[in-house]
Amino acid sequence: MDIGVQGLNTGDTAGPDETRRLAQLAESLGYRSWWASDHVVLPSPRVDPSPSEPDTVIVDPLAHLSYVAAVTSTLQLATGIVILPQRNPVVLAKQVASLDLLSGGRMTLGVGAGYVPQEMAAVGVSFNDRGKRTDEYLDAMDQLWHAPEPSFQGEFVSFSGVEAHPRPSNVRVVVGGHSASAIRRAVTRAQGWFGIGTPEDIRGHLAKFPSRPDGFRISVSAQVPLSASVIREYEDLGVDELVIYPPMFDGTVEEVLKRNSEFTG
Repeated sequence: MDIGVQGLNTGDTAGPDETRRLAQLAESLGYRSWWASDHVVLPSPRVDPSPSEPDTVIVDPLAHLSYVAAVTSTLQLATGIVILPQRNPVVLAKQVASLDLLSGGRMTLGVGAGYVPQEMAAVGVSFNDRGKRTDEYLDAMDQLWHAPEPSFQGEFVSFSGVEAHPRPSNVRVVVGGHSASAIRRAVTRAQGWFGIGTPEDIRGHLAKFPSRPDGFRISVSAQVPLSASVIREYEDLGVDELVIYPPMFDGTVEEVLKRNSEFTG
């Protein structure tokens, strides 16, 4: 089982010294991946379903991962997740391809449709359109990355007669979310799925999946402390990678990383 780390581009661990120290520690302890989360703004005052208080520091995931790429050499880099409808897909395609180049092909783009209406409104995106935009933006980015002559005509983005280089060497796309639309999106437009939950939660979500394409990876944000038996439960469900969020467990981030490193070998 591969083990990763998520969410350390927020709060007290978001500064340059902490980021460098923790990323290098995770790499030295054998963690496979480092996932950065995304919220451009948060509602103030906090209201459901906002995940954090409005003054929570959240460093942009692509800026954060660029820094992590520069201070590590083997750690896989991932957005967990970028709220895709809030981004210009042509610009994001360039940013992700550039980060993939500079990191030596270590980039995974995790995306989701978003769930905070106030955040969508602040960036001028209709909350009701977020699913359609996510599908369309993924298709448009695929054209820019892989088509011999990129061209796309959609409701929200259109282009032709253009190219964008560098093109990524090995970017994987994974989709987060538990809805039927998110699962369809993961299977038809991506190479993996990013879920959240206990083994029982994930069992229920995976029951909604059709057959998975070859090479399709399941990554899960574990919501329970890791142990050999817990890892076996996830493995039996077909999970390829568990991603831990250290602040949800007892101890400092360093202690949590060291304690769980027994499962990274």
